[in-house]
Amino acid sequence: MKIVVAPDSFKGNLTSMEVADFVESGIRKADEAIEIVKIPVADGGEGSVAAMVAAAGGEIRAISVTGPLGEPVESFWGLLSDGRTAVIEMAAAAGLHLVPESLRNPMETTTWGVGQLLLDALNAGVARVIMCIGGSATNDAGTGMMQALGVRFLDSGGNLLGRGGKILADIHQVDISDLDPRVSQTEMMAACDVTNPLFGPRGAAYVYAPQKGASPEMTRQLDEGLQCFSAALQQSLEIDVANVPGAGAAGGLGAALLAFCQARLMPGIDVVIEATDFAGKIRDADLLITGEGRTDGQTAFGKVPVGLAMVAKQYGVPVVCLSGGLAEGYEAIYAHGVDAAFSNVTDAMPLAQAMERSGPMLTQATYAIVRLLLAFRKKA
Repeated sequence: MKIVVAPDSFKGNLTSMEVADFVESGIRKADEAIEIVKIPVADGGEGSVAAMVAAAGGEIRAISVTGPLGEPVESFWGLLSDGRTAVIEMAAAAGLHLVPESLRNPMETTTWGVGQLLLDALNAGVARVIMCIGGSATNDAGTGMMQALGVRFLDSGGNLLGRGGKILADIHQVDISDLDPRVSQTEMMAACDVTNPLFGPRGAAYVYAPQKGASPEMTRQLDEGLQCFSAALQQSLEIDVANVPGAGAAGGLGAALLAFCQARLMPGIDVVIEATDFAGKIRDADLLITGEGRTDGQTAFGKVPVGLAMVAKQYGVPVVCLSGGLAEGYEAIYAHGVDAAFSNVTDAMPLAQAMERSGPMLTQATYAIVRLLLAFRKKA
């Protein structure tokens, strides 16, 4: 028997690899002979590099880069086992968690460090980059990232502009003459789970900037700045990405990836499926165990359990979703390939206690699930 274990992380509690390890323990407790394939999964946010390196093999490369506030931060990127694919987590250089709440201001924060991560990967000789763009503290339309790679943003007087969302309204010309040529020679995929356009009521500023510390007036200025950035792209490069779904992701970083890197913007789960060869690993499995911290009605809209279940169903593989909690509407996942859903929580208890005991409870819940599976197989 072969069981594939492919969980998302339990946010704020367990990493996806830790979840997979506890589930593995439950399977081993039921039957040591079962073949187990662990594929820790992340959706493009924090933890994506560690999950993909663990799932596909590879190594973590450490590097100091410029953080969102302009100060040095210790960061990292992943080199997969093929030696040619880099996985970069933009949050590792420009994430909201790197900015104290009192200092959050998307007029000032920059993605320069993300460009430094990309540059380091290019220096390592990669031919393919997977950019995970969740959890940003920025709204600079990726200008910082591109500045680190050689792009110059100029005002109407031809003066070189600085960093942060505050420069967007002054961008008049975009000069790519010094852009690192390796950018256009590198295949780029972006894990992006939002479809927001660059600007407007559903754009990067109005939807996300307030979460990053923007006041209503700042939000208006940032939205106008994104419009100026879009106009400059059209005038200087004849590129129009304003209304491409996902252009507004990560404070407009999606637009920069589209315009300067010719990136493919893909749902995070699709990137993971491709990067880890999930289809190849699930096709001959007897069961898929997936899960997440909380499963509810939103899970049906392309989150990890459903994304994986839809692939598993192509090969007739049964799917169990084992999560930290089942909330209102979770039954919707049954229409998207999941056969059964369980919570690992065994009795009524405070949340803090449930989180403290989540690992052992995952093991026990898995043990029960696999014993049931073995009983049915014995009868068959």
